[in-house]
Amino acid sequence: MKDKRTVDMRVMSEWVEPGSRVLDLGCGRGVLLEYLKQKLEVQAVGVDLDPEKARSCVKRGLSVYMGDMMDFMRSFPDKHFDYVICSSTLQELNAPAEVIDEALRVSRHMLVGFVNFAYWRNRLSMFWRGRNIQNEVYPQAWSGSRPTNPLSVGQFELFCREKSIRVERKLCLGGNWRTEKRVLPNLFCGYALFDLSEQK
Repeated sequence: MKDKRTVDMRVMSEWVEPGSRVLDLGCGRGVLLEYLKQKLEVQAVGVDLDPEKARSCVKRGLSVYMGDMMDFMRSFPDKHFDYVICSSTLQELNAPAEVIDEALRVSRHMLVGFVNFAYWRNRLSMFWRGRNIQNEVYPQAWSGSRPTNPLSVGQFELFCREKSIRVERKLCLGGNWRTEKRVLPNLFCGYALFDLSEQK
């Protein structure tokens, strides 16, 4: 269960309604989207910039758009999708606030999953050693990981409040990627999932 995709599959398959229209931003090779399509018979489409990953989606029988996610979303009317998924993609984006705003326009729900940079082991490592370590939250060394904009549960919740985004539900999991952390999630959460919608 430590694998992020496995966690996303379990949680999002419980949150997504069967037969709904789903858009996956930064869908990668389409593993999550294929799972939702097979289990829930969703109408699935993905977006990714990587040609190799897009081809992998096609091999899985998925519809995929290879290009800019903002351009793709702008081609749809309001609430065209039931769910827009952004699984560990948010912190890789140049303008995440714009993506969230457009995703909420084009869907009823936006499902977001991200690694919590404020996890306590990361804090201790930065305090005592002045550098990130490899752990259950960040398994790769800095030299083998992609550049990201670090994101914490606290930062994301503050953003949602400031933008008047409704948090329908959230799930904060510990460093073992299994145990739910309800107390001080910004400190003890390793991976967080949010179900967002526009304020009514």
